[in-house]
Amino acid sequence: MALKEDYEARFQQVLKPLAVSLEAYTRTLLEAEVRIDRIQARPKSVERFLGKAAKTEGDGPKYAQPLHQIQDQIGARIICFYLCDVDRVSAAIEKYFRPVEAREVVPEREAEFGYFGKHYVLIIPADVIDAAWDKSHIPDFFELQIKTLFQHAWSEAEHDLGYKPGAADLTAEQKRRVAFTAAQAWGADILFDELFRQRAG
Repeated sequence: MALKEDYEARFQQVLKPLAVSLEAYTRTLLEAEVRIDRIQARPKSVERFLGKAAKTEGDGPKYAQPLHQIQDQIGARIICFYLCDVDRVSAAIEKYFRPVEAREVVPEREAEFGYFGKHYVLIIPADVIDAAWDKSHIPDFFELQIKTLFQHAWSEAEHDLGYKPGAADLTAEQKRRVAFTAAQAWGADILFDELFRQRAG
């Protein structure tokens, strides 16, 4: 119960205004970058935070101090048009922010299709922090995902279908259909990127 109360206070007093500030700050930094569809930042909901904090690993909890260890209490995303834009925007992010972790998220095997994206864990810049906020509620990091329109659309729909609370697991046939749509999204990204490069000369 103490964890829930602590996070609820953090969520209302700091995380919500911090997400707004961080989104505006990122928009300003990237205003000269082209072919960005959207920039968003939002706090992790109380329900999702408590669900993640309750995860176990081996015989014990995965997070001994969830308020300090869970790094995506603020989640941000940048949605780009084409695959080549992801690399360009990633370079800009690395110029303006201090990464503590950067990784390409891809399916485990080459023959599989599923989630793709560039993920960062970044230090929250001092410029977005209000001096009036309770320092004990301010996280050190936030998570940023950089994806194409097709990667974003597929992951949102797949998450909605597969992770609804209380919903039955997908059947084998339904999983094949999801995998098929992932392959189509991957192919569309490749083709649109190639077409854009050809048109750009």
